[in-house]
Amino acid sequence: MVRTDSYASDMAEYDAETVVADLTEDVSHAVRDHDGIIFAAGSSGEDVEGVDRDGAIRMIEAAEAHGVGRFVMLSAMNADEPESSPDALEDYLIAKQEADKRLRTSDLTDTIVRPGALTDEPATGEIRAAAKLDRGEITRADVARTLVAALDTAETHGKAFEILAGDEPIESALEHLTRGE
Repeated sequence: MVRTDSYASDMAEYDAETVVADLTEDVSHAVRDHDGIIFAAGSSGEDVEGVDRDGAIRMIEAAEAHGVGRFVMLSAMNADEPESSPDALEDYLIAKQEADKRLRTSDLTDTIVRPGALTDEPATGEIRAAAKLDRGEITRADVARTLVAALDTAETHGKAFEILAGDEPIESALEHLTRGE
C-alpha cells in the first residue's frame, strides 16, 4: 500500500503489487484478498497519532475484518518502555506502543520488529536480534529484509524483538532468536 500514485510507480521497479490508500482514511480495500501484511508506514514525526498509532490500528482492524492471517509490524526500539527514552521520542514511542498492544490483542498471527536507529547505508544481510538489545544502528535495507523474512518464518509468530546491525545472516538470527539463543 502506498499513499499516492507517484509512489505506486516508484514500486513498479520492484515488481510489487501496490494499492493506493491513505492510513488516515478507510483502508479496507487495501487488505482484501491478502494473506499477510507488513506494516512499515511511518509519519516521520509529523503525525504520530494519526499514522503511527491510529493508521496502524486502522490497518490491524481492517486485516481482522477481511480475514488476513499474518501481520508483521515495524515498531521501534524501546516502544515497550517509552518513558525510558529521550523526551523528544516519547510521543512517537507511546504511539508505537499503543499500536503494538492493539496488534497483540488482535486475532492476527503477529510479529513485532523493533529496529534501532535507521541508516541509509547499503544492506549487509546480517543483523543481531534479541528480545532486548542495547542502542545501536541498522540499515533501512536490512530492516526491510528482516520484515520480509519474518513474514515467512513461523518461529517469529507471536514474538516481539529488537534488531541492530550484526554479523549473523538474517534468517539465522531469526532462528536463534526463536530458540532463545
